[in-house]
Amino acid sequence: MKPDFSNRLFNYFSWGCSILLIGAVLTIISFLIANGYNVLSLHLIFDDTRPLDAIFLKTQVFDGLFPAIAGTVFLILLSILFAVPIGLATGIFLAEYCPPKIKRHFSLLFDILAGIPSIVVGLFGFCVTLFLHHYFYSRLFPCLLISAFSLAFLILPYIIRTTQISLETLPLSVRLTAPGLGATKLQNIFYVLLPSSLSGILSGIILSIGRCAEDTAVIMLTGAVASAGIPRSVFSSFEALPFYIYYISSQYSDNSELMKGYGACLILLFICITLFVLAHWIKKRLYQKILYQP
Repeated sequence: MKPDFSNRLFNYFSWGCSILLIGAVLTIISFLIANGYNVLSLHLIFDDTRPLDAIFLKTQVFDGLFPAIAGTVFLILLSILFAVPIGLATGIFLAEYCPPKIKRHFSLLFDILAGIPSIVVGLFGFCVTLFLHHYFYSRLFPCLLISAFSLAFLILPYIIRTTQISLETLPLSVRLTAPGLGATKLQNIFYVLLPSSLSGILSGIILSIGRCAEDTAVIMLTGAVASAGIPRSVFSSFEALPFYIYYISSQYSDNSELMKGYGACLILLFICITLFVLAHWIKKRLYQKILYQP
């Protein structure tokens, strides 16, 4: 087989797979829009409560999706807040300070952790809650804090490995320029290596945001309930859109409830897109700041 023909064949195959994947995604999104578009309204989110009263917590929303939306946003922000500093620090350690023999073992460990099913992480979080409840704090139950910690543990391997790989794949010229001018290793990491690998690191964080937003197994075992309202503290139970979609699709009594599930899917999709756009905007702003700094 001639090389040119092989290249063309591989090119056609790649294009075919890409078109198939894009078509599948567009089909799913179109299906959700077709079924959930008609139910999207303020009534679906706030029920009969005035939107401003619900947002400022003056009136509780009992039959709308606002508590689930708020719980989902709080959960994502808390999980990212816990996971990002630890993940970045660990990734920097593995890439810049860890001895090669130990690095191989840690890299394998984090790859294994990335493949652990989320239900196992949820069960681990539930067992930790029981342990803390019985031996340290009897008022501690499954709550928003436990769910956020469990999700942070779930996404840590992604942030660690993307940070490590982004730093390790930098060109040697980038690595050696600052030390050649007299910079210390720490200065080289913070002023040269991290800004140069920012794209890969933020990509890992963006993927982690999506992982937090869609997971159901973890929160089902660690604090999400059907009717909790807006969480008053991190020690409260909470509602979340993934859990709502799960139980409404498995226990709906009529077609109108199922349509609410489709509407919740669209809202969750919109939240994820909004967070992705915000993350890309932050990345762009950081690039501009780095590029034009004196």
